[in-house]
Amino acid sequence: MDPIHRGPEEFGHDGNGFSEEAGRRRPSRDPLTPDFGQQTPQQARIVPLISGDFLLTVNPVDGSEVEPCPPGEQPAAPVRRTPAERAERERATAPPVPPGPPVLQLPLLQRADERERLVRLLARGRSVRLTGPAGSGRTALLDAVAADCAELAPDGVVRLSGHKRTVADLLHGLFEAVHDAPLHRPDRELLLAKLRTTGAVVVLDDLEFGGAALDELLGATPECAFLLATTPDIAAPGPDSHLEEVFLAGLDRGASIDLMERVVERKLTEEEANWAGDLWFESEGLPLRFVQAGALLRQRDLLGTDPTAYDEYGYLENRPAEEAPEAEETAGTDAAEVPLPSLGEGAAPAALLGSRLSPAARETLRFAVALGGEVPHQAHLPALVGDTHADAALSELAGCGLLSPAGSRYRLAAGVLAQLEAAGYGDGATDRARTVAQHYAWWAGHPSVTPARVVAEADAILAAMAQLVPGDGAGQTSVAVLLARSASPAFAAGLHWSAWERSLRIGQEAGRIAGEVAEEAYFHHELGVLALCTGNLDRARAELETSISMRGALADKSGAVAGRRALALVEDRSGGPAAVGAPVMDELPVDRFEASPPRGLPTVIPVSMPRAYPEETAVVSRQGAPKTAAEEGGRFAMLGGARRNLVAAGAGVLLAGVLGTVVTLGLTSNSDPQGDPGASTEQSVTESGDQEEELPAEEPADGATPSARTSGSASSSATPGPSGSGSAPAGGGGASSPGATVSESAPSSPGGSSPSEPLPTRTTTKPTVTPTSPSPTETETSAPPTDPPTEPTPTDTETTPTVPDSSDSASGPSGASASPSVT
Repeated sequence: MDPIHRGPEEFGHDGNGFSEEAGRRRPSRDPLTPDFGQQTPQQARIVPLISGDFLLTVNPVDGSEVEPCPPGEQPAAPVRRTPAERAERERATAPPVPPGPPVLQLPLLQRADERERLVRLLARGRSVRLTGPAGSGRTALLDAVAADCAELAPDGVVRLSGHKRTVADLLHGLFEAVHDAPLHRPDRELLLAKLRTTGAVVVLDDLEFGGAALDELLGATPECAFLLATTPDIAAPGPDSHLEEVFLAGLDRGASIDLMERVVERKLTEEEANWAGDLWFESEGLPLRFVQAGALLRQRDLLGTDPTAYDEYGYLENRPAEEAPEAEETAGTDAAEVPLPSLGEGAAPAALLGSRLSPAARETLRFAVALGGEVPHQAHLPALVGDTHADAALSELAGCGLLSPAGSRYRLAAGVLAQLEAAGYGDGATDRARTVAQHYAWWAGHPSVTPARVVAEADAILAAMAQLVPGDGAGQTSVAVLLARSASPAFAAGLHWSAWERSLRIGQEAGRIAGEVAEEAYFHHELGVLALCTGNLDRARAELETSISMRGALADKSGAVAGRRALALVEDRSGGPAAVGAPVMDELPVDRFEASPPRGLPTVIPVSMPRAYPEETAVVSRQGAPKTAAEEGGRFAMLGGARRNLVAAGAGVLLAGVLGTVVTLGLTSNSDPQGDPGASTEQSVTESGDQEEELPAEEPADGATPSARTSGSASSSATPGPSGSGSAPAGGGGASSPGATVSESAPSSPGGSSPSEPLPTRTTTKPTVTPTSPSPTETETSAPPTDPPTEPTPTDTETTPTVPDSSDSASGPSGASASPSVT
């Protein structure tokens, strides 16, 4: 075998690559606990969305983050759905078929004229408002009309539910039904642009608004024909809406009795027909009342049946046939007579119908009453009721006419909630709402539950939260906070933003009542992010500032940083000043107050260097550490910091100009005649000889000649040496008072004395002004200074500096002092 290209046999593998040892290895046993290293990672709920030109990252742990959409991550243009995709979506959004016996499908009686008229108006592109009382059969008529209009519009028929929906919800729902744009919520401009070109027949049931809101809905979709079903108590549309009005009345007596017979599945007796006639007069022919009355008669038939009629041979009791009773004995037994319901029970049959249902169905009704009429999905009923077959309760309730479809779910039919509350089904509603909230809080926060499933249960979740907030116990509001914390990120990721906003507001109120400040700050932050994404900048600023303040009090640094980022984006969009409480100067170094001098001027020495003179003689005051925005306590903290920077820079530039002027004058004095070597460079005697005039360095008088200069330019070394030591005035004082003129000069004559202190890092020059410039001879015979010489301090030493030939002093190698001459 080739030693380089060895075969798989040398490594324990056959020619096909399988290991013999692995085949003999004992298979691993099934673990009692799941192997976390091999299982599929769970789905994370951190969802990135595109909202307008924002990239919104929904984070259920730390709070949502919003930023401008980076280049290259903009979503693709929304595309229209195909007819097959629209049909698939319609099947997915339809109410689920309840398990158990199939619900009886009833025909549409006495609605042919209304049906034909509606189809004719929609085919002409006209929008229609179908008005009828609750229980008049509006939903059944809408289903029939939608089937007839399937081929009228290019974008087909779109079914929407207006139950607890706003105009924005319906506009975005229509956009999502026609266009395929996953994880993309368009802004107002793009939304209206897409809806203006949408041509569909929109069937909208349970509309809950009118007036200007309805005009806005119709104005945003000019190419759509609407069929709006509503009740008479909803406000009418505006006069410019051009809506066709169709009123849906009740059935006549013959159609009502026919409908009841179809529900009972038999002919009515004379007594039952008379009872149905009285009910028709009481209910004004509403179809829902006759469906429920037919269910009462069907239950009466079941109660009047002999319970042993189908068990003569012991099949139901699982007993031998020889032990069964004789047929002659049971044949003569009369069935118990069950009286007809009263007229009041027929008009309000919910309590009587519920009393004859199964225990699981009655418990489902109690949960529905606790949730304000919202019925949880059938998949949640076994966990809530405590019965594994509780999901079949929906079939019982729907067959009795106690439920009606609402979008993709069911809710109690019209009038049933009030009837059940009067019958005592609302007892213990708070406890049941708390049970529902705890269940939904666990379910909605589970990583395996998709946001779309949570959105489908939005109405029940919001109802559970709203039921717990007015409660007196802190434990109930804490459960509401937990549910809002779990469900609100799913609502945001599922693009149901009206439910997101409602859950955040309920959670914020519950957190305030329960005293959970951290959770309340989270809800304020989320409300600010939502307002920013929807374009309400004022609301976003208020919510984010509140969240930042609360998180700052809790020392929540990461949360406060997230809030400041969002608030900075708000200020950037609104063009306003910096955010309140934002640490504008926290990350700036202390020496940011230094300013660069103009070109050609000496560099300003930093103010943090040690001073050789008292603080009163300084031109630029000492600058302290910059204050944070919180210490400044104002919205314009950034502007205040910038103003201080400008003041400091201006003072430094002015000081640099003064020093440059002094140096220039000193350098030009080299051409003047040299005076007496023993004469002092400090000419401080005025013409009168008895008073000294002081002027500030920033405002020299006209014709003033400064009598002091520095011993070197700013580019020379600051290390003290023989040519850099400070010289005292000619009067002999080693230190100057605050009012005296302080300067640095060249070394005096060998006979002079000067304190051996280091070269000061900052010079403050106050020139002495004389009316006339003395001649060289007058300088020699000038009067001595009037100020008496001061005694040197104990730290001062008298030395005789040696002037080297290579000195860069303006006095020259001889060390003689030169006085500037002014003509």
